Amino acid sequence: MKHALSVTREQDFSAWYQAVISEADLAEESGVRGCMVIRPWGYGIWERIQALLDARIKATGHENCYFPLFIPLSYFEKEAEHVDGFAKEMAVVTHHRLIQKDGKLVPDPDAKLEEPLVVRPTSETVIGAAFSRWVQSWRDLPVLINQWANVVRWEMRTRMFLRTSEFLWQEGHTAHATVDEAMEETMKMLEVYRSFAEECVGLPVVAGEKPENERFPGAVATYSIEAMMQDGKALQAGTSHFLGTTFSQAQNIKFQNAEGSQELAQTTSWGMSTRMIGGLIMVHGDDDGLRVPPRVAPYQVVVVPMLRDNDEDAAILDYCGELVASLNELDAFREPVRALLDKRPAKAATKRWGWVKKGAPIVIEVGGRDVAGGNVSVIRRDRLYREDGKLDSQIVAKGDFVTGATAMLEDIQASLFADAKGRLDGSIDRSIGTLDALKAYFNASARPGWALVQWARPTGEALEKVVQWLKGEKLTLRNVPLDADAADGACIFTGGQAVERVLVGRSY
Repeated sequence: MKHALSVTREQDFSAWYQAVISEADLAEESGVRGCMVIRPWGYGIWERIQALLDARIKATGHENCYFPLFIPLSYFEKEAEHVDGFAKEMAVVTHHRLIQKDGKLVPDPDAKLEEPLVVRPTSETVIGAAFSRWVQSWRDLPVLINQWANVVRWEMRTRMFLRTSEFLWQEGHTAHATVDEAMEETMKMLEVYRSFAEECVGLPVVAGEKPENERFPGAVATYSIEAMMQDGKALQAGTSHFLGTTFSQAQNIKFQNAEGSQELAQTTSWGMSTRMIGGLIMVHGDDDGLRVPPRVAPYQVVVVPMLRDNDEDAAILDYCGELVASLNELDAFREPVRALLDKRPAKAATKRWGWVKKGAPIVIEVGGRDVAGGNVSVIRRDRLYREDGKLDSQIVAKGDFVTGATAMLEDIQASLFADAKGRLDGSIDRSIGTLDALKAYFNASARPGWALVQWARPTGEALEKVVQWLKGEKLTLRNVPLDADAADGACIFTGGQAVERVLVGRSY
């Protein structure tokens, strides 16, 4: 069977991923190392992610704000572990003016900044400084804020959407009076991310606590949602951190409690980024391009008129215009349906395959014969081909399609999630009990899944020994699933009594 892309997932998953990004018009190279241009369809998906996630964030009592892109270096120096974690990735501004010298623009030596400014890699330090001004009394707590912004981390090996020097994200930051309140916030936002990923993006994930070596720099505990890509690798799709008093101590976030004593506030932070789009591609894409779940699709139904530059064209366009108007009056997922009439002067087949590659959930074709019969030709992106390998284009009465459009979109959303959930559940091996068996599992296939193994939660040198062994096998510890069965044996890494179970896998 011939597909729309020149490379398949089976042939070369990495090349396939890049082909989807290109052919679906999601993004392109920018000419700036590690940075990308996000094209309208790709940014439209991000806007949908942003809108749906923002509503959930606000529903939990958080407010949006904005903090500076530039952060004084001294802010980072106050928290040693944090600066060590990001030092190799920081972009730093040292001058504020350029001059001409020998025909070239160079930094003006006389314009050197008194203090270097770090281009935001994350905002705990600058937001912590603001919290220290805002919080004086227990009555000022909790502080619950979120910002949508860009961040810069000077990555050595970049890949569009997955690991770029600049990316878009939201970062939430909160301050609380007690450990219990801060932990409740940490887990609440982890659940927001889990439910959003599964219900809106159709990404089945495993929520759990990251091992000590995978914690956010400066965090007391880090929790993540992990998604499995079609090549079996893990993608960390969102994180929620309990920071304790680490940043409160560094930034002097103190408050007077109800008894009149001074206390340090307990803080949290949590974030999700454009990396989610990379996950969407690698979980839902196929050999014909992207498949976008309807809830995050910029357009859910695209109507393609089959025009022939003759007298029938006006009637076809009128018919299509009425169809789009009817669709836009419908609701799906408690929102208006987003339908588009593609009137571009291109061949209908070219436009059809363009929308197939972009992953529009439903593509409708309308020709003169359809108009005469009161019909439309319906292509569902989640079920592109019939069993005989031919394109599955169903002729449906126009009125019947409009009546059933909402249910069809809901079915596509559920179908994409079910396919991905089946892959995830069927690709976690829970039977591995020795290091030799773990090694054999990951060497037996070019695309293994994950292993859930007994874990003693080692620290210090014992943990470092485990990490180095895993590094040699190109494996990582993903997280300790919140819903995993209780440990009941020996840790496969240390031989000591296990206290929990941890996921092991290859990752992006």
